[in-house]
Amino acid sequence: MSRTSSGRVGHRRAGTAALLLIAAFLPAGCREARAEPVAIRIATGSPTAVYHAFGQSLATILNRELPGVRATVVVTAASAENVRLVGSGAAELGFTQADVLPTNPADVPLVDAVARVYDDQLHLVTTDGGPVRTLQDLRGRRVSVGAPGSGTEITAMRLLEVAALGGPDGVHRERLGLDDSVAALRSGRIDAFFFSGGLPVRGIDDLAGQRATRIVDLGEWTELLRVRYGQVYVSRDIPRSVYGVMSVTTVANPNYLIVRADLPERLVREVTRLLMERRTELAAAHPAAGRMSPRSAIATAPLSLHPGAAAWYRAAKP
Repeated sequence: MSRTSSGRVGHRRAGTAALLLIAAFLPAGCREARAEPVAIRIATGSPTAVYHAFGQSLATILNRELPGVRATVVVTAASAENVRLVGSGAAELGFTQADVLPTNPADVPLVDAVARVYDDQLHLVTTDGGPVRTLQDLRGRRVSVGAPGSGTEITAMRLLEVAALGGPDGVHRERLGLDDSVAALRSGRIDAFFFSGGLPVRGIDDLAGQRATRIVDLGEWTELLRVRYGQVYVSRDIPRSVYGVMSVTTVANPNYLIVRADLPERLVREVTRLLMERRTELAAAHPAAGRMSPRSAIATAPLSLHPGAAAWYRAAKP
């Protein structure tokens, strides 16, 4: 994706924050006068979802291996909020689903990509033995479509639209995050909920371990989503081994780790290196992180790779 040179230069002159980040990577003697470590805020998602587990492990690695950096995790509504936070400078790193990003490169906010990290899979979760067995069974029922500002909400609403369930005679929508959705399903306040995440999603796994749960097959809707909203969507399986429930096929789309466009190249190159070289440690925090590879990580359309990330991948020759 191209940007005008004036826009890129103007954003890179954001000033104080960029200078502080550069200072973190100066020789030790030059760093002695720096009073505070450089903050790296990682915008994630729900505490029981994949972004948060991944982000916490990444923060641990950055704090351990990058002198002068203090990485922290920010709990958010997930993808859409994360893009806004990183683009506005309220966070330095964040996770987002690809379908949250504008399809026109000119409309993409001032963020770059570090890597494609793994694929999110859309879960439609309900109680086993209940009336919801297909997507169409949601008509007239109470359904959580995800928290405001989440990628789940965007994907779920698109799915309801292609299934002709998005209008007033479709579903009674609640806008709840993962934890609140699980609690509402347990109490009977809702009939089903959507959540988009890498396998396994801890909150869903906990629910399935405590009561009879069904995940609804959504595979037949992938092509309609691709026709209306673009080629980012693919079909992926959720095997029985993940949650101990019946295997299904569902809709998936990629996840990216994004970064503020004005971060120094050397810093982002180091973040990229640690992201790729510490995959085993990241996978111990959540299996989805173990699915990364340098070869697949560079596929981040419509975002361009940050120059620091691109430099690491060129040197690594994925």
